[in-house]
Amino acid sequence: MKASELRAKSVEELKAELLALRKAQFSLRVQQTTNQLSNTAVIRATRRDIARVKTVLAEKGVRV
Repeated sequence: MKASELRAKSVEELKAELLALRKAQFSLRVQQTTNQLSNTAVIRATRRDIARVKTVLAEKGVRV
């Protein structure tokens, strides 16, 4: 996910994206804990995507 793609979205779409990413992050953490996750790099990528969404929301002046 690129920041330029995120900047084109509305605030409501960004909030929905943030919620989906947080749910995905939780799911990945559960999978890692139960040794079902084979590619642990996905957790890092998800965490960075969350940071990108939060950054774009901050640029638009929305508190998260």
